[in-house]
Parts: sequence; structure tokens; C-alpha cells
Amino acid sequence: MSRPTDSDGSTGDGTEGNAGYGKKPFKRSTSHFADRITADGRDGWPVEAGRYRLVVSRACPWASRALVSRRLLGLEGALSLAVTDPIQDDRSWRFTLDADDRDPVLGIRYLSEAYDAREKKYPGGVSVPAIVDVPTGQLVTNDYQQITLDFATEWTALHRPGAPDLYPERLRDEIDEVMEGVYRNVNNGVYRAGFAAEQSEYEEAYRDVFRQLDLVGERLSSRRYLVGDTITEADIRLFTTLVRFDAVYHGHFKCNRSKLAEDPVLWAYARDLFQTPGFGDTVDFDHIKRHYYRVHEGINPTGIVPLGPDLTQWMTPHHREELGGRPFGDGTPPDPVPRGEEISAEGRH
Repeated sequence: MSRPTDSDGSTGDGTEGNAGYGKKPFKRSTSHFADRITADGRDGWPVEAGRYRLVVSRACPWASRALVSRRLLGLEGALSLAVTDPIQDDRSWRFTLDADDRDPVLGIRYLSEAYDAREKKYPGGVSVPAIVDVPTGQLVTNDYQQITLDFATEWTALHRPGAPDLYPERLRDEIDEVMEGVYRNVNNGVYRAGFAAEQSEYEEAYRDVFRQLDLVGERLSSRRYLVGDTITEADIRLFTTLVRFDAVYHGHFKCNRSKLAEDPVLWAYARDLFQTPGFGDTVDFDHIKRHYYRVHEGINPTGIVPLGPDLTQWMTPHHREELGGRPFGDGTPPDPVPRGEEISAEGRH
């Protein structure tokens, strides 16, 4: 394989590739291209409607953050969307879901071409989410930690009327603190468990995952959302792991103390968010399962994709509204999913 993984062995969605499996402890690489798209354009990339294209895999939890944020803030008309095939080949993320196997806007077959346009012979991995400058075809950023924060704070001139404040200034210290624990022990913790090279590494990661889930579960037992009484960036980041938990992480990554559906608080919280416009309407379970179970050959050498779990349970009543809270604060729900961005029937069942 010519360039499927980052330097630490992690594949382009931030997950560990087979090159690193069983050889060394899991370590997530940092984003090589960390330019920011800002209102004042201080990095040379000003916020501008129609200039940039967001490239995602619906399988990837890091890219899913950007999908949810883009929907909630109503940036669909300002920032176009490219969705890659959930199955990578030796050049990583590819546009085989589009006619002629090319992205219709960028005209490229592989996301790596945008990386190469930015930096010739770039040696690292090809990751999503990525934002590409349409006029030049160059990658702007793959900084998954910063992209959604900038959507919330730098792209405000392009937000829809009624867009929620996902990163309110008065709550940022608390949001950052909550997100740090969630990132370290939940978002990244499931990967540390799934790609552990030794039993002790797995057990440490496993305990970290469930210790943090117990903490956030306790926090959410008396409040509808993680910070304040509205949806924030912290909820988006926890949701993208929770929505994959029973379908992937419980079995595939051996995080099997209990299923999400067996935790009354977290299961209700996750269903509440899933049923909120902007969350569940971005989730493609078909892409999620096919990517994890077919790409991670070191963990699942047969490539068999499980049929379960029963996804209809995501739409059952959650009763979280009894805790109060206002999902969008003083704002409103987003508009329906734009035509062409709907999740297929296979992705919903």
C-alpha cells in the first residue's frame, strides 16, 4: 500500500491501520495542515461562501463532528460537501460514490490529490475531515479539532437565521474541560482499546473508556446536555462516539463491559440527540459498519460485516425533555437535509 496510513500507523480517518496493528501502542497523529479559515483571513484563508469544499467520510467520527456542526449552523449553502467511499484503497479516501469516480466539483479521484496540490510529496496520511480550496484545488486544513470550533466562531456571518451558539463564550472554559476528558478517554479511548498491542494496554484503555462514560453518565443524569441548557460542541463530540458504540466499538474494539443500550442515561441522551434535527440525519450506519469491519483487517480478517444491532431502537421515546433544556437555545431547528445529502435507506437500517 503506497500511502494508506499516517506516520503513526493510523489511517486517514484517524483510526489505526493494519500497518500499526499489533506492533506498537496506538497513538493518534496530529493534523499536519492546521491553517484556519477565519473571518479576517489571517492565515490567508478568509471565510467566503462557495469557496471551500468539505470532504468527509460518513464512517469517520471526526468527520461526523463537521457534518453535525455544518447542519446545525446552516452552512450547507456556503460550504459544499463531498462524501468519500467508506472503503479505502491503497491511495486512501476515494470518490467512487460519484459519477466517473471523480468529485464533481474538485475533479479529482482521490483526496490525496488535494494534499499533493498543497504539498508535493507530502509523506503523511490522508485524513478526513478536510477542507479544500476549490479555486486552487489545494487542501486548506485537516485539523479536525479546530474545524468545528471555527465553524461556530469564525463563520458566523454565514450562519443561518436561528443558528444555535455551539461554543458560547461564557461557557468555553467548562466546555473545554468536559471535551478534554471525553476526547482523551472516550473519543480516542475506544481506539486505544481496539488497537492495543498488548493486554495491559487494552485493559488500561478499556477502564479509561468506561470510567469516563460513568462520569458523563452521572453528569447527564440530572441535566439534558453536557454544558448549560442547550446543545454545544461538547455534545457533538460525545455523540459521534456514542452513535457508533454498539454497532462497532462494543464488539469490534472490545469495549464490552456493557452496551450503550444497557445504560439508561447515556442511551436516552444519545437517542435524544439522534432524534434532534442535525444529528441523526447525518448518520450512515451502512458506511460506518462497512468501513470498520472491512478496512480493519488486523482486527476482523474475514471482513464480515455484522447485520445488527437493531437500528429502529434509535427512534424510541427517550423522555429527556423532562429535564428541561432548549436544544437550540433562542434559535430554531435547521432546515431539512439538502437534496442529494440524504442518508440512503441502507444507512438507516
